[in-house]
Amino acid sequence: ITNGPATFQRVINHILGPARWKYVLAYIDDVIIYSKTFQEHLSRLNEICQILKKARFRLNPEKCEIARTQTDYLGHNIKNDEIRPSPHNINGLLITRLPQTADEACKFVKAAEYYRKFILNVSQIAEPLRKFVSTTRTQQKKGQKTIITLTNEEIKAFEQLKNFLATDLVLRLPNNRFPFKVQTDASDEGIGAVLLQIYPDGDRPIAYLSKKLTPAQRKWSPMEQECYAFICALDKWHNYLSEIKFTWETDHKALTQLNQKAQLNKRCERWRLKILEYDFKVKHIPGLANYMPDYLSRSPVDDAEEDSDETAHLISTSTQTDILYDNPNTTIIAAVETRAMKLRNKTFKDISDTTKLTSDSLNNSIAENRTTSYSIEELIQAQRNDSYAKNIINNIKKYKNYMIKDNLLMRRLNPPVPYVPQGELRRTILKIYHDTAANGAHFGRDKTIHKIKTRYF
Repeated sequence: ITNGPATFQRVINHILGPARWKYVLAYIDDVIIYSKTFQEHLSRLNEICQILKKARFRLNPEKCEIARTQTDYLGHNIKNDEIRPSPHNINGLLITRLPQTADEACKFVKAAEYYRKFILNVSQIAEPLRKFVSTTRTQQKKGQKTIITLTNEEIKAFEQLKNFLATDLVLRLPNNRFPFKVQTDASDEGIGAVLLQIYPDGDRPIAYLSKKLTPAQRKWSPMEQECYAFICALDKWHNYLSEIKFTWETDHKALTQLNQKAQLNKRCERWRLKILEYDFKVKHIPGLANYMPDYLSRSPVDDAEEDSDETAHLISTSTQTDILYDNPNTTIIAAVETRAMKLRNKTFKDISDTTKLTSDSLNNSIAENRTTSYSIEELIQAQRNDSYAKNIINNIKKYKNYMIKDNLLMRRLNPPVPYVPQGELRRTILKIYHDTAANGAHFGRDKTIHKIKTRYF
């Protein structure tokens, strides 16, 4: 079944619920649980096993590894705050013979680029072989039969990639005890970025980012391209940079005031409003000191793509599977019934009197379109962690426009609505109302804001 893996992944995501990303990760049927102490690990292991048992999932004991200090996961070896390519996978690439067909060359390049976050300038090294990378099914079929003879330049690229893969490629795992830093740069070819952490003995790389620019983006001003590099870095590393203080280093001095004041450039101003949720300071560094992002921007790896804020997205749910995860703490936002939906429902009733919309089917419809969920407890905790909300809660009698109901700070509207602090929850709510079909995906700005204002403050 074509959509089987995606459907299974959605099932696993719903089953794991709030635990996912906190202390458990899952890629289809590969589940990994991580903890700081052995006792904590036993508790979490028992919890996840109970969740899987309740969902009637079976585990294969022969494939399970318990309480490991290092492990191989999705082609990566994780050990002692460091991450490396899996030796087994690397050995398979190192013993690869010289490609005899276009298909073999394509597979080698793709396998090597899977570890592009470890290799600086991998795109430039692999460029002579990239002409064998097929982009359509027709090209794939032809590549399986096309016999090739590599030129000296292509053989050199093949050997260089193998030599790089043979070295000890290491990235640090994120450590919240040390501050984060983002370095970005842009060129006519593309954008580059590096995520680092500042250790006492120097900066340590966490990940690399390199992306080509589209023909339209190449016509942008240097300021817009430099700003776009930072936007892409935030989108890529949001989970690392959200709700923490970090530093952004750029060699474009005009952007040092990006988070301080409004921008005359409309595109940069729109991006400025988008990134207000992040807490960062901007530091200007000379171009010569910004060598690594500059190198990446001139040798982009990822294909170009349009800025998501400038293109209209169409979301189809016709291939999604109905999944209802029984979680009483999950907040579900009711679907908005449009005129087209009313007409469709009326048509269904005219066709058959026995066709009814049950509460279960409605819940399924809502659940399948839910992008991200959060619990009331998480909202309460977010309010307690927010200095503005905390001040109101502690002096509630002074603030006549607010009230507390069930430990939740509410704004006195008609009806009262909960106050949502700045941060991840606001981003989640915006994503739900803007992206999910159950809430009228991708309405205009004014309609989306109006819907949110009637439910939150």
